[in-house]
Amino acid sequence: MTDRSKFIIENLNAYWSDVQVLRSININIVSNKILGIIGPSGSGKTVFLRTLNRLNDLVPEIRIDGRILLDGKDIYDPDVDPVELRKKIGIVFALPIPLPASIHDNVIYGPSLSGIRNRHKLDELVEKSLKSAFLWDEVRDRLTTSAMRLSGGQQQRLCLARILAMEPDVIMLDEPCSGLDPISTSQIESALTELKKEYTIILVTNNTKQAARVADNTAFFLMNEMIEYGPTDVIFTVPRDKRTIDYITGRFG
Repeated sequence: MTDRSKFIIENLNAYWSDVQVLRSININIVSNKILGIIGPSGSGKTVFLRTLNRLNDLVPEIRIDGRILLDGKDIYDPDVDPVELRKKIGIVFALPIPLPASIHDNVIYGPSLSGIRNRHKLDELVEKSLKSAFLWDEVRDRLTTSAMRLSGGQQQRLCLARILAMEPDVIMLDEPCSGLDPISTSQIESALTELKKEYTIILVTNNTKQAARVADNTAFFLMNEMIEYGPTDVIFTVPRDKRTIDYITGRFG
């Protein structure tokens, strides 16, 4: 069975006013795999993520050219509704931002806005999403308590559950373990490893060891370009570019 491309990205360029922030990105992102994106701060990783679900549309100064195909459909086609696109491509940011509401209401927030009113369906989504985020066992008896009382690691997994409740096709995570302790990081990584059976996952991380642990494929971004892309074990052992191994081994400078 051959791998199927979820995204096909061709000659993608992005400009912030007159500054080019992505240069000629060409990459096929494979379905039901974890793509790890590594690289120093300011290399274009977050801009790249926000291009894939058109969050950059909300920034007037940013201009995009090139093609991004999701399941063969150009996401910048005039017929594509950006709001509907973002339901299919959820994103978890570095800083967890739970709503000032109960754990249960955090999870059902998106589905409720989308028109789901059936209480049984919503309760099923809560349990399924929290289980998939490896959080259910810790909160099952306190779903009505405030999400603000959860630990940082639990809040991040709640944010992941909130995305999962929307039943997306793609999950993107922008440094989701930044500032988390090793146990919380391990729980996030375990969840991602299980979730790739159902979802395509794109993980931006500054932790190269994390990319080595969980990513099937890895892309190295540097100075707004993608320097390398390939199977993670190859990138981390026999990279084509010396700058890649320097970054991975901490000698980059």
